[in-house]
Amino acid sequence: MFNFFKKSKFKVVSPSKGILRELSEVPDEVFSAKYLGDGFIVEPSNGEVYSPVEGEITMIFPTLHAVGLKCSNGIEVLVHIGVDTVKLEGEGFQAFVVKGQKVKAGELLIKFDLETIKDKVPSMAIIVIFTSGEICEITKSEQLVNNGENDIVNIKLNS
Repeated sequence: MFNFFKKSKFKVVSPSKGILRELSEVPDEVFSAKYLGDGFIVEPSNGEVYSPVEGEITMIFPTLHAVGLKCSNGIEVLVHIGVDTVKLEGEGFQAFVVKGQKVKAGELLIKFDLETIKDKVPSMAIIVIFTSGEICEITKSEQLVNNGENDIVNIKLNS
């Protein structure tokens, strides 16, 4: 059986203000090699993370460094803050959502102390992964984006 893709109007917005980059630039092979799925990163200029999609919060790591979401169309998204931030055990992170909560694209998920944390980990990139298998094509690579800005990526859905 063949797997075909189609372009969709599925709305994805920037999860933070910063520079939009390719997933391959994350200094962690689990993400950069797309073992968890395709996606993109934003190198943040502040410590606020917003939902890139409309959906339901399916999980929040106890260390508050990652949030899972599921959209009504079945797309699953992981928003991961930084590399090796799990080792901080929640230090400097504050959640604004709970499991089971429905959120809109652009709604505040997490705040973190960027200045305190950035020297303790290899990267503070906000990593957005489509864990349900969608293909992500960046439209504004290496450009400054604002949280909530749309048309930053095209998503190809499994048909």
